[in-house]
Amino acid sequence: MKTFTNILLVVLALGAADFFLRSRAADTSSFQTFEYATIRWSGRENTHLIRPSGKVEPLGPLLMKAQRPDRTDERSFYMNIALNALTKEGYEFAGMTSDEIVMKRSIR
Repeated sequence: MKTFTNILLVVLALGAADFFLRSRAADTSSFQTFEYATIRWSGRENTHLIRPSGKVEPLGPLLMKAQRPDRTDERSFYMNIALNALTKEGYEFAGMTSDEIVMKRSIR
């Protein structure tokens, strides 16, 4: 009788542990803590933003509003404007290549 009780307790403990672990996994809808957006330089008129959802937004209308000062690098000037626009949405710099800036934002 004592052996049966011990086996039953072990089975119940394993079942409770399994239930606890599964319920904790269900609470976490995703392991992802950041979402990323990419600003892709293709000239002032063709620069675009790729949002985390995959939606692509042209940034030409935003960039056309700004007047670039004389003797200022076009790419650097306009990419800086795009970067600051995303910063206002809660993004922060994550990395870059010569034609792209990657921004990240916490989703938790």
